[in-house]
Amino acid sequence: MMNVYDQFDEKLPKSEAVAEFDERSSIGSKVAHFLHNAPAIVPLIVLLASILIFSALIGERFFSPFALTLVLQQVAIVGIVASAQSLVILTAGIDLSVGAIMVISSVIMGKFTFDFGLPPGIAIVCGLGGGLLIGTLNGVLVAYAKLPPFIVTLGMWQIVLATNFLYSGSEVIRSQDISANAPLLQFFGNKIEIGGAVFTYGVIYMALLVGVLSYVLSQTAWGRHVYAVGDDSDAAELSGVNVKSTLISVYALAGLICAFAGWVLIGRLGSVSPQAGQLTNIESITAVVIGGISLFGGRGSIAGSLFGALIVGIFSLGLRLLGADVQWTYLLIGILIIVAVMADQYIRKASA
Repeated sequence: MMNVYDQFDEKLPKSEAVAEFDERSSIGSKVAHFLHNAPAIVPLIVLLASILIFSALIGERFFSPFALTLVLQQVAIVGIVASAQSLVILTAGIDLSVGAIMVISSVIMGKFTFDFGLPPGIAIVCGLGGGLLIGTLNGVLVAYAKLPPFIVTLGMWQIVLATNFLYSGSEVIRSQDISANAPLLQFFGNKIEIGGAVFTYGVIYMALLVGVLSYVLSQTAWGRHVYAVGDDSDAAELSGVNVKSTLISVYALAGLICAFAGWVLIGRLGSVSPQAGQLTNIESITAVVIGGISLFGGRGSIAGSLFGALIVGIFSLGLRLLGADVQWTYLLIGILIIVAVMADQYIRKASA
């Protein structure tokens, strides 16, 4: 009795069947390889599609310079922190302390100015130094103590969060006091207008940060070492990469970037609030995952994390203008996260 495979062989010569299969496999592999080398393409397409869809549904209210720059202002802090998170995740780690570092850095800047009477410039340097120190400590524990990044940064998140509330006493430094006595703390809240679009210095800083980090990761030896450590730390070490110093530098730089985010946070709020940014940890990871950066390390781009943050901002603003319940935003973002991880798994397997 002739089975299905015999019938197939009669209709199509074996050599042609194999050639057709190889051609299909080749096309799939080429697409996967392209996406593996350009991971920011997919989130960029999703971002552009989201803008077009909401523009069609809402109209001019959404697709306007003011509305789109409003999204940029809203995602500036998440975009900056996501850049720091991206560096860590590229090394196959994760940093759950980024939000706490951001907030305590802003508290140090405010408290050192108003409680200790330091000049705002020196207080800001102290805040930046605090973020750098905490990030370096994370890196040392991960690199030398060989502790899992998840555990290290989870513990650090709790320590820094508790220190923040104990030191600040949960007291808010008001916007009026900062404006009158230390306007430098609100520097990143200043705005410039270009053709109806309003940009804060915080947004400009985010764009510059993404541009600089993208260049460093793609064009310098340090950037190649970061990807190598995330892809296979043992192989990287055998190739001559100093894995420990690379990890410490990544976590230290992430801490410094988060400290800058704390300065931007003061400009965004106008005040220093110990309770601010409680969800920044989750929001930064969300932006990174939707932005196409692999949680397994070694693949992704900083630009992708920015696109991920913008996608979340576009969905939030679009659904709000449509009058939808805020839970729809969480639902759709949750779906995007799962789809992004599934796509990453497929691309990794197909391009291997």
